[in-house]
Amino acid sequence: MSFSQGLSGLNAASKALDVVGNNIANSQTVGFKSGSISFADVFAGSQIGMGVQVAGVKQNFSDGVLSQGSSSLDMGIQGNGFFRLVGEGGQVYYSRNGQFKKDANGYIVNDMGLQLTGYQATGTPPAIQPGAAVGPIQIPTGQMPARASDGGTLKGNLNSEAEAIDPSIAFDPTKSESYNSVTQVTAYDSLGNRHTVNAYFVKTGPNEWKVYTNDATAPVVDAAGKTQYQETTLKFNSSGQLVTDDQNPGKIGVVSSAYNGAEALNFELDMAGMTQQALATAMDNPSTNGYPPGSLNGYTLGDNGQIVAAYSNGEQQLLGQVVLANFTNAGGLASSGNNCWTETPDSGQPAIGVAGTGNLGNLYGGKVEASNVDLSQEMVNMIVYQRNYQSNSQTIKTQSELLQTLVNLG
Repeated sequence: MSFSQGLSGLNAASKALDVVGNNIANSQTVGFKSGSISFADVFAGSQIGMGVQVAGVKQNFSDGVLSQGSSSLDMGIQGNGFFRLVGEGGQVYYSRNGQFKKDANGYIVNDMGLQLTGYQATGTPPAIQPGAAVGPIQIPTGQMPARASDGGTLKGNLNSEAEAIDPSIAFDPTKSESYNSVTQVTAYDSLGNRHTVNAYFVKTGPNEWKVYTNDATAPVVDAAGKTQYQETTLKFNSSGQLVTDDQNPGKIGVVSSAYNGAEALNFELDMAGMTQQALATAMDNPSTNGYPPGSLNGYTLGDNGQIVAAYSNGEQQLLGQVVLANFTNAGGLASSGNNCWTETPDSGQPAIGVAGTGNLGNLYGGKVEASNVDLSQEMVNMIVYQRNYQSNSQTIKTQSELLQTLVNLG
């Protein structure tokens, strides 16, 4: 019996050393989770045990330390959750290794070619649509198309101390005495052509102003070749706040002619933020929502998993959002190598969502999660299992000597 006990102890200690060796070998593997071995005694119908057996190898899914990544697509998880990856055949894998890159087709992949999944942004402008399907995230390599301006804002302060323009003087942009101030707004057409829109302010009386606009780049002209202007009236109360009604909605139109093959502009500037105070007339960065085309300069990963592209036209655009998956029993996942796990009946089905929601952990862009192997503890474990191996071999040696003594007696 001692031989079988000793042999079982040798086998168990050998496997324990295998686990320790694997932990030490992967101490620098990004996202690696250390393993620990469990033992169970063996009985065979007697009070004296038959030895020991390996009950199982468990993985420790505690967090590793975050360190600086080497790629703009690197990401690290702190807390619950795994990256969800898919292979060429559609097989789904889960991993904590956040070292990612872009392949030739623009998909985000790990070093094994597995594609990272999440929500792809769609629409104009791109956004994550409600109920979007989870799938591989692709980063477009083409340029951002131009967006025609279809709205904008014009706000600031009009000087209440300004002199009202004589009613006998007709508005004429070529005559500075016919208006009090002028400001410019930049707009873009459907091809990305830049348009300069002039907005003229004419004080017509106490607390009342007229506003005229025209597109200086592609003005609208009548049959006689005369430039046409859009106009509206602004009325303020005694506190200098804009008063709006059906006749004076606090908006003014912007209309242009077709320019260089693009569609003509036709939108409104919202002036709800205009005030009239005894301060110098000044506009607060008038703007429209259009922009010219732009080429991709790079992309960043936010801590919420959103991948945002930066373009040469100064615009940013949402490309997609990484999802995380969590399991009721992460210890039930099956290791498939390459720092990946697969779902099993013991792990339960994955709960998929955005980082930082529910019981999912946080995601950090530009970081990677180091291995959670504790080298000091592993070295201690190695010494303990080595002594265990030696002790079990000693029981076999002792049993052999006893048998030899019996043989000599015979």
